[in-house]
Amino acid sequence: MTDLPRPGEDLAHALGAWRSWLAERGSGLVPIADPVRFQWAGWWIAVVEDPADPGAVGAEVAVLAFGTPPGVVLSPQAPGLLGRATADLRIREAHAVASLDPVLHRRQAGADLRGTVEGLAVAPAAEAPMQLLGVARARAGRGFDGDRYAAGAGTFTPRAARRPGYDLTLIAAEVLDGMAAAGQVLDFAGTRRNVLTRGIDVNALVGRRFRIGDVLCEGRRLCEPCVHLDRLSGPGVLRPLIHRGGLRADVLTDGEIRLGAPVRTV
Repeated sequence: MTDLPRPGEDLAHALGAWRSWLAERGSGLVPIADPVRFQWAGWWIAVVEDPADPGAVGAEVAVLAFGTPPGVVLSPQAPGLLGRATADLRIREAHAVASLDPVLHRRQAGADLRGTVEGLAVAPAAEAPMQLLGVARARAGRGFDGDRYAAGAGTFTPRAARRPGYDLTLIAAEVLDGMAAAGQVLDFAGTRRNVLTRGIDVNALVGRRFRIGDVLCEGRRLCEPCVHLDRLSGPGVLRPLIHRGGLRADVLTDGEIRLGAPVRTV
């Protein structure tokens, strides 16, 4: 952004300038007490030891991180850190970028949305290759038969009680088309999502019920990318998928889903 302040002085001065700039836009910087273990699907700034001069007094660079688990998505001072997991870096301090408004605003009713299924995939175990399907069997409260999340064995499967948003993942084919046009090729299997759609805004399905074929689903939240995906399918896929990584949804009814099936809000 061209209007972002770029202070040329020390870090304290830079943080003060960024706080003022963010406050004008309804956000702020919150210090992170334990950045090594920090997990949050949002933007945060980490001040890390400069890999070009490790151990030197004052040798530090600022990077922008994103994802759970997080990775570096912007590093103008040290480009070699792009895509690195923050857990592998020596972090000296960190700040989360957060909204100043804690109010959760009611979502307005949206227009009817329609699209089609262009791809179906499952992985039988965490980190196993995705297998493309012609027909998938969806189970209410679980997901697709044969998928690691339906079996409770996914990398991010909750270890305690069941939580919403882990049954099914969707991603729009238009996102992959845009990445390919920009020179970053990522195929459907590489996204590690279950359903590839075309013609429907999957981000707009958050908080809404919709059908894939005859299977009733409910959109829960965006399926943001993370450094784990970058490690399996990258490098370089984390940053272009931010806010475009798809949708996490619950499966509410059993049924079969076939390639070409309609996706429509209800």
